[in-house]
Amino acid sequence: QVQLVESGGGLVQAGGSLRLSCTASGGTLNYYMGWFRQAPGKEREFVAGITKSSSYIDYADAIKGRFTVSRDNAKNSVYLQMDGLKPEDTAVYYCSGSWRRSQFSNGVDVWGKGTLVTVSS
Repeated sequence: QVQLVESGGGLVQAGGSLRLSCTASGGTLNYYMGWFRQAPGKEREFVAGITKSSSYIDYADAIKGRFTVSRDNAKNSVYLQMDGLKPEDTAVYYCSGSWRRSQFSNGVDVWGKGTLVTVSS
């Protein structure tokens, strides 16, 4: 069974940048790889997603223009470049894999354990 492991989280000042990585072990990346995030007291929300050939790339309105998702199938990795970070971006970020281009949590087939991103003002 494939496992997803995130890395790259940490503390950053508002306006700064951070890059998250997600690597699959024990298998290859799903057709649709994505990122979700969950802040305390809030529901887990979709952030970004990308299909296998990168033909389709989706972003949540809240981060559009600031974050960039990409994938390297040869490395079994997906990335989330986060620029212009805001305090409201503070959350645990989860890597996700699904067989369909789904932007809903219940459509995810495999989850990473998450990495914490904290943006200070």
